[in-house]
Amino acid sequence: MATVRTMKKLMLGHEIAHMIAVAGMTQAEAAVIIETSQSRIAGLINGQGNITVGDLERLATRLGFTDPGHHAALEELRRNNHKRGFWTSGHNRAYAEELRLLIDLERHADELRTYEVEIMPGLVQCEAYVRAIHADVPDQDGVTLDDRVQARLTRQDIYDKPEPPAVHVVLSESCLRRVRGDEQVMREQIDYLLALSERPTVMVQVLPFRLPPGHGSPIGHRFTLLRVPSPGVAGPLELAYVEGHSEVRYIDDKKAIAAHRNAWTRLSVAALSFEESRAFIRQVARDFR
Repeated sequence: MATVRTMKKLMLGHEIAHMIAVAGMTQAEAAVIIETSQSRIAGLINGQGNITVGDLERLATRLGFTDPGHHAALEELRRNNHKRGFWTSGHNRAYAEELRLLIDLERHADELRTYEVEIMPGLVQCEAYVRAIHADVPDQDGVTLDDRVQARLTRQDIYDKPEPPAVHVVLSESCLRRVRGDEQVMREQIDYLLALSERPTVMVQVLPFRLPPGHGSPIGHRFTLLRVPSPGVAGPLELAYVEGHSEVRYIDDKKAIAAHRNAWTRLSVAALSFEESRAFIRQVARDFR
């Protein structure tokens, strides 16, 4: 069976890459320590491999990381990190294979920044809106419309965690104007978005069609930046999630991440302020009424 990429596998790979870099070794040199190949080390770093507890401890020790607390954190990341069965029951079956890593990352992230150009992001969709956008999707392999709705709404459980992530959303005006379902659905969706924007950990900005002078040009593609804190010593894991018409990509290249961060800065500066955005959203709500 193919290896399932999960948050814990990525975090373990993040730690292994950090240890190798600090030790000043190459992946090939690190591979010799546990009598394996460079390609296997590269797979572990990319969240696509498995390692025994003995090999993991030996690798860390030989790379100069001997603290028992760090070893315990590494072992926790290694333990049961495949989550294969998690996705095969109940509404979890509704998550497409390529989205499962995103769901896993969202549940553990401490910061999520999303830019959307056409549809409300999944993390701010109300039930009526979810039903409207999935209404024409036929049941398949026992997955029903109710399963798809529940799967989408369950992602929002992160708002009620003891330490919820900071969620920052920038929406093109098109997300507010494009009717899904009917006007009643849009009224419910906009009211729901306004309610979420009042939460202390949720920030919503709107990028209007007509930008004020000097606010720069909008960026055309949707993306999400995620930051996941590490229990080890490598620091947080940062990824960009990019979804196109026919592919999903999880980007961890440092230069690409920096480019997406710069794009995010341009967007959030060009968008209306939080208070201006709420006023704008209220005006759109009045238009639907």
